[in-house]
Amino acid sequence: METGTSRTSTTLTQPTCIYSAYEPIAYALLRITTGAVLLTHGLPKALGTSHGSMTDPMAGSINLIENVMGLPFAPQLAIGVMLLETIGAVMLAAGMATRAVALLFLVEMVGICFALGPTWPWIDRGIEYPAVLGVLSLYMFARGGGNWSADERFHRRQRLI
Repeated sequence: METGTSRTSTTLTQPTCIYSAYEPIAYALLRITTGAVLLTHGLPKALGTSHGSMTDPMAGSINLIENVMGLPFAPQLAIGVMLLETIGAVMLAAGMATRAVALLFLVEMVGICFALGPTWPWIDRGIEYPAVLGVLSLYMFARGGGNWSADERFHRRQRLI
């Protein structure tokens, strides 16, 4: 490297003010979209309606928990999954108790990946979607609610009191 040559002369100028201004919005959209996607899996279980190729998603969850994962109390666990995928999804989208809810979703997605692991390829019942949702949950667990969240609003109010 020659003397007097700047390392930044070979890189593109980055408008960091734009990135820093829009990053909280992008993260809020990521959190809201993830919550909405998870809600689309919880509502059919809660309402007893079909979802995609599954005529009874709640029965499918019970079957997965009981017969594939071999866990006891499958109906009760399936109700917990349904509550997480409905109430938890709305909480995640709103950024309410984000870290706790994201951790629960991470555990759920790891369990789904473990149960469906033998069908890894991108075919029906593969684990690519739970894997992506699991990584998103891990990120939200590490990051928290962000600037545009109920968590931030609550903590801001607590700091003022």
